Amino acid sequence: MLILGGTREARELAHIASGERGFEIVSSLAGRVRAPLLPEGDVRIGGFGGAEGLRAWLAANDVAAMVDATHPFAAAISANAAEAARVSGVPLVHLRRPRWVEQTGDRWTRVPDLPAAAARVAALGERVFLTIGRQGVDAFAGLARQWFLIRAIDPPEGALPERHELLLARGPFALEDEARLLAEHRIDVLVTKDSGGEQTEAKLTAARAAGIPVVVVDRPPLPKDARIVESAAQALDWLRHRRARHG
Repeated sequence: MLILGGTREARELAHIASGERGFEIVSSLAGRVRAPLLPEGDVRIGGFGGAEGLRAWLAANDVAAMVDATHPFAAAISANAAEAARVSGVPLVHLRRPRWVEQTGDRWTRVPDLPAAAARVAALGERVFLTIGRQGVDAFAGLARQWFLIRAIDPPEGALPERHELLLARGPFALEDEARLLAEHRIDVLVTKDSGGEQTEAKLTAARAAGIPVVVVDRPPLPKDARIVESAAQALDWLRHRRARHG
């Protein structure tokens, strides 16, 4: 069983599946984070070389089932996994935590991508809390009037906005800390990807309480006809079913 990982759900799945008889689990991490949190069990780090490289790896390692538990915005690897599964016949399920849901008091603007988020920010505020990770920050590099607090686990790639402060941190983040951060930096607009999950949701609650508008970047779509589960427990049930059929 191959788990394409890098998320909390992937680590949870590796932990509970590794404890079951009849499962041989390998987790694969892309290697984009300098000090990743490693899951339990066997781990490989690095890319496969596209869909064809992944297909070859599945065949060489006699993989019976595959779980795509990557980040909701890791569109390329999800597409490669779908193509490799289609060609090889290896069953695939996508594990995706539920999207965040707008609540009463929220001031959200949903946009399709990061360039659209940058265009929207220009009209919303001047002190921006940017929480999109280290990739894609260059979409905001041309905004000279705004000041940015940029939070990521590792330093961002590419060009940065002229006026910014970099905050390297890994969640989860407590609500009181997020509220203090917004107040101390006089944040008047928050930008985030719709990653879902509880580890970074506190910033949305803090923004709601402070009346701060939020620009939410929608997830890229999964491949057509994708099979989706929303928790590690659901993914484990699916793997058990595949094991029963395979064995």
